[in-house]
Amino acid sequence: MFFSVIIPLYNRPQEIDELLYSLTLQEYRNFEVIVVEDGSSLPAREIVERYQDRLEVYYYSKENEGQGFARNYGFERAKGDYFIVFDSDIIVPPAYFQMVMDGLARDRWDAFGGPDAAHPSFTPIQKAISYSMTSPFTTGGIRGNKKHVGVFHPRSFNMGLSRAVYDKTKGFKLARRSEDIEFSIRMLASGFSVGLIPEAFVYHKRRATFKQFFKQTNFFGKGRIDIYRLFPQELKPVHALPSVFTLGLLVLLLLNLSLCLFDGAWSFVYLLTFMGNAMLSLYTVLLLVHACFKTKSMVVGVLSVVAAYTQLIAYGTGFLGSYVKNVLLKK
Repeated sequence: MFFSVIIPLYNRPQEIDELLYSLTLQEYRNFEVIVVEDGSSLPAREIVERYQDRLEVYYYSKENEGQGFARNYGFERAKGDYFIVFDSDIIVPPAYFQMVMDGLARDRWDAFGGPDAAHPSFTPIQKAISYSMTSPFTTGGIRGNKKHVGVFHPRSFNMGLSRAVYDKTKGFKLARRSEDIEFSIRMLASGFSVGLIPEAFVYHKRRATFKQFFKQTNFFGKGRIDIYRLFPQELKPVHALPSVFTLGLLVLLLLNLSLCLFDGAWSFVYLLTFMGNAMLSLYTVLLLVHACFKTKSMVVGVLSVVAAYTQLIAYGTGFLGSYVKNVLLKK
């Protein structure tokens, strides 16, 4: 099988260097690489061209339209029987394509997604963010997991699809923000078999700071409402959990403030505050213990608690804000 690897690129010259180098180490070599520079102010042409003696790699530059349309630009120029979509901030393990081959032979997927993991070279914050995005104590466990909630939707940091899927769907219809979920829904609606290949994981760098991570996950929360407006049936109760968590934190903060400010608070306020604090403390302890066990680091474990709270609050506020603005107020 011949694969076409499609990589949209926007102002990430260092990351594309690491990604291309990891592709030179692949055990299975029957693939081409198509890099689509999407209007970057930091172009990576020279970096990409340095790999032309080690990879069948093609570089294209176009005006900025968003990663969804950049991938379509690559699809139109691809020669492969099967397309692999990567984000530019990943590192590919040497056995990746062999794992894909084995998974496709076993499950006969027309399209698939794979999970992500933290590379040993990642910073402690990047490892913490990776934990948060894959943890069963956050919404991250829904993705890249055999026990995901509802129908599995591949994500574009690690996605594969047959040429037949592309020919029928014509690729991405959204430029950015939940464009991969929308694409996955249309794949399934078109009758294609879509599933997870759990062995076909990649190392996903994601964001380097909690501020960047907050902005990204807030964007994800808004994107879930975008999907709801297109496909109302796709909104599940689990998608609202970060918003419930965020509102619960706000209420608990107000209850604690009321106890500090008003000595004569009613007894049920004391009880409610005690129960809320106890439940939040238990959640935090369980999160910390699990994170330390999974990452094998106390430092990363503590940072993982910060990452989890950041993810839940950012997603929750993005979800709530977009729901109020775009659904209730119809702006």
